[in-house]
Amino acid sequence: MTIYCILFLHIETNETTMARSNDIVEIFTEITDKKTMTRLFGEIFTPAEIQDVALRWRLMKMLHEGIPQREIASRLGISLCKITRGSKILKSQKSVSKKILDKDKGVRYASRKKTGALT
Repeated sequence: MTIYCILFLHIETNETTMARSNDIVEIFTEITDKKTMTRLFGEIFTPAEIQDVALRWRLMKMLHEGIPQREIASRLGISLCKITRGSKILKSQKSVSKKILDKDKGVRYASRKKTGALT
């Protein structure tokens, strides 16, 4: 009987967490300016949490640029496990992160091409 209670609580907690994360996603998608988003981040996340997210995005960008995982681990001082997770995400056909990074890379490439600053 106890196992069912624990399982129920686990399922209920996951559903509650998903509902709450959907709330925050909705709020994030409604914000259209950088200043407001920055203020919201400062209000709901600790500086350490913001640094963690920024670090995670930095490693995703480095993976996307083709920097080897061991070099990323060394430069950022993080475990290969975190980097491997990021690598798997970028290999997925459905990866939103990859689509964003591909788009960003294309914009930067087009911008350099216009100014003649291709390297």
